[in-house]
Amino acid sequence: MAEFTLPTEVIDLPSKGLLYPKDNPLATGKIEIKYMTAKEEDILSNSSYIRQGIVLDKLFQSLVVSKIKYDDLLIGDKNAIMIAARVLGYGSDYEFDYEGKKQTIDLSKLDFVKVDEKLWVNGNSFTFTLPSTKNKITFKLLTHGDERKITEEVNSLKKLNKDSDSTLTTRLKHMITSVEGDTETKKIREFVDNYLLARDSRALREYIKEIQPDIDLTFFPPESNQKRSIPIGLSLFWPDLG
Repeated sequence: MAEFTLPTEVIDLPSKGLLYPKDNPLATGKIEIKYMTAKEEDILSNSSYIRQGIVLDKLFQSLVVSKIKYDDLLIGDKNAIMIAARVLGYGSDYEFDYEGKKQTIDLSKLDFVKVDEKLWVNGNSFTFTLPSTKNKITFKLLTHGDERKITEEVNSLKKLNKDSDSTLTTRLKHMITSVEGDTETKKIREFVDNYLLARDSRALREYIKEIQPDIDLTFFPPESNQKRSIPIGLSLFWPDLG
């Protein structure tokens, strides 16, 4: 009986593995993924996955060959897997609408966001002094597992009050790991709800952008010297849509 082999590729992660514990397989800074098959196209057309908003995560989990815990993936590293999966599955040319005109970019040429890696010396643990109140906090960058928990919590809160949207504060509660040395979850949540000034929250979020590993999902529109975010739409994994 003939043996079939499936091609794979090893891709680099934006974090270079530096933000994971040393005993985590992701600490190598690389991950192996396979080329998309008909099985993965079944996943992409699964109406239940699409309705639940989990179709891409199901796809990436199916494509990853490396023995990792998917929940451990930092969001920026997951974005790199997304782009690599698209390139291996449907090619590097990505066409989208921008201001009423068709644009095409080569996804294989996207670079990682430039980050000062000296800020990663403590792994996924960072210190920040809030500029207005001078409160010292520690925080972590969110993983897929964190994002999943945040979504579950926000959805639960919406069931109690459908008009509420606590996404921002919920994310901060999961991200901040201590306030003035106090690591108690109750204290952190109380601080976010009652004492975190809007200007300090904004400053923290801006700092996170500076240190977060990711793939640079921006492009220069024609005749412009200002970068804009690449619209990540349905055509990324459904290029024949419409």
